[in-house]
Amino acid sequence: METQLYAPVKRFLEDLGFAVKGEVGGCDVVALRDGEPPIVVIGELKMSFNLELVLQGVDRAGSADEIWLAAPMSARGKGRESDPRFRNLIRRLGFGLLGVTAAGGVEILVPPTAPLPRRDPKRRSRLVDEHRRRQGDPAVGGGNRAPIMTAYRQDALACAAALSEGPLRPRDISPKVPTAPKILFGNVYGWFARKSRGVYELTAEGRAALAKWPQKDPPKTPPGSGDDAPRLG
Repeated sequence: METQLYAPVKRFLEDLGFAVKGEVGGCDVVALRDGEPPIVVIGELKMSFNLELVLQGVDRAGSADEIWLAAPMSARGKGRESDPRFRNLIRRLGFGLLGVTAAGGVEILVPPTAPLPRRDPKRRSRLVDEHRRRQGDPAVGGGNRAPIMTAYRQDALACAAALSEGPLRPRDISPKVPTAPKILFGNVYGWFARKSRGVYELTAEGRAALAKWPQKDPPKTPPGSGDDAPRLG
């Protein structure tokens, strides 16, 4: 599975000085390096060097400063990664190409050199915001079945943890979860119910979510918008 490639690629990018997180905004890997604006690297993972891997890179190109495509090296070193035509295609697109060995090492097959297409500032901004707001790195890149632990879901779980002790008003939760009013009002996951005017309580679905994702202390996230719920939550 692609998730097996995530740890080696993450280590590779961390060694280059990036903060790396998986499954951000639909990308297998998003890496940031501090700066204004920050340097954004997107990595896509596949179990073979195929056309779908290249097409994913093309789709992400407007959101990043660099694109890295990664797949396992063939056992005998005679796979598509050694085909000069394939490498030339990657080089012309301006992407980087990584080969992951059976031992978990990473080889640079093609460095990213050519200029990428014109940026998509709005999409890029959403990736940077989600990366910065997300607590830790809770999602392994390359997965596509389990619900992704986005920053929005983390905030919603923090609200649920607060309400597990009893009904509260949004402003009671806001000191620890600034997005609480929008999360409770939007109720994207069906975890909250209005008990009375301005007072919310936890639903059975919310308690089930807490059982699945136990919370210690609600995370304190920087003030931001909960508007990414439909896209990223």
